Order: sequence, then C-alpha cells, then structure tokens
Amino acid sequence: MIELIVVLAVVGLLLSIAVPRYVDSMDRGKAQVQRANLAAMREAIDKYYGDRGKYPENLDDLVQKRYLRFIPPDPFTDRPDWGVIAPPDAPTGGVYDVQPAGGAGASAAARAASAQ
Repeated sequence: MIELIVVLAVVGLLLSIAVPRYVDSMDRGKAQVQRANLAAMREAIDKYYGDRGKYPENLDDLVQKRYLRFIPPDPFTDRPDWGVIAPPDAPTGGVYDVQPAGGAGASAAARAASAQ
C-alpha cells in the first residue's frame, strides 16, 4: 500500500511539472496559427484590391471570388469571427484589414502577438 502511495505521489509531481508547460505550448501554438490565418486573409485582401481596384465588401467576397477556400477560424474561439476594419475612404469597399475579434478564448497576449 505504501508503494502505491509513493508511486501516485511521484506521478502527481511529474504531472504538476508537465501540465503547465503543455498548456503554455498549446497557447503559443494557437497564437502562431492565428498569426498565419491573419496573414493569409490580409494577403487575400491585398490581392483582391490589386485585381479589382477596391476592397471586398465582406470576408465572404474573398471566398466567393476564390481568393480563399474558406474563412479560417480563429483558433481561440474555433469560429470564423474576425474583426473587420473598414478602409479610410469608404467608397472603395468594406474590408481594409482584419483583426482578432477578441472572443472569450483569446488572451490579450495572443492578440498583441498577432498584431505584430
């Protein structure tokens, strides 16, 4: 019985060391995926503007015109809920840039890292 308690204590100690590192690596991975998704959408917006001379009205226009296959989901919320920034001169479209929507799963550090 004592051996079992010792083994469980050692396993608990190892888990208390490993779990925080695992959670941190998952958050860093989500932030990297978020940055990659933002870069892909921004590149598609730039290509749309270069081809058509105006910005898309919404993100779905990028999919309909085949600049993207689908709107990538935000890895923190698992939904394609991106914040849309309108262009400074409104007659040229509705989507100038995208940013994380800041859902419940997105941390401030991940949003700051994605802005870079």
